[in-house]
Amino acid sequence: MISIASTQIDAWIAALFFPLARILGFIAAAPLWSTAVIPQRTRLILGIGITLAIAPALPPMPEVQPATLAGLWIMFQQMLIGIGMGFAARIVFAAFDLAGEFIGFQMGLGFATFYDPVRGSQTPVVAEFMGLFALLLFLSMNGHLLYFATLAQSFNAIPISATPLAAQSWLNLTQLGGVIFSSGLLLALPVIVALMITNFALAVLTRAAPQLNIFALGFPMTLMGGFVSLAIGLDYMAAPIQAVFEIGLRAMLEFAVVR
Repeated sequence: MISIASTQIDAWIAALFFPLARILGFIAAAPLWSTAVIPQRTRLILGIGITLAIAPALPPMPEVQPATLAGLWIMFQQMLIGIGMGFAARIVFAAFDLAGEFIGFQMGLGFATFYDPVRGSQTPVVAEFMGLFALLLFLSMNGHLLYFATLAQSFNAIPISATPLAAQSWLNLTQLGGVIFSSGLLLALPVIVALMITNFALAVLTRAAPQLNIFALGFPMTLMGGFVSLAIGLDYMAAPIQAVFEIGLRAMLEFAVVR
């Protein structure tokens, strides 16, 4: 007769629920899966599927009963770690939105916004275009698989334990916010420089021929120049965008500091 002890049942539950808490926290905060268009049931099924796939290869779990206060504390810690990893991945995508806003302002399309049902807010059209372009490029590079691989690797880099994360971990996430401004500005810089040259040429033309209506001529010129510069620059944005993605993947593992 086969007998199963309660310690074995607790070990099986811990081997499933502790990693599941981190994975669900990551899915709830990471781009692509945290959008409102993906149902919560789909996210739950995805998290359970990933957990069942990587659970046999994970390090040993702490010998703690999941239903106790210590077990709930570990589960809460894992959820925070997953949310922090997802937030680190989301920060780099915010850089593309900021680059789109910079370009849109210089093109004169800062007022052109529409309601984005995914984010639930008004979004500039150029920022939405840059975000979709970055997301499609990310998927074409199998970025979602890199997320899964990084998530599985995180259980070795950040082991599951009752030791809480240090305050430096959350400070690292806030400092990572500087990537939004630096990377966003660098991505938008070629188009911004081209539009600055266009505006400078329009200023010289206005001084040379004051009878020209600069308001009727300037807006179509900056708009056309912005689209042409953006179309040319898209061919050269693959490498910088990939570098930004690599920053996000490294930050997913490096932000956590264990006491």
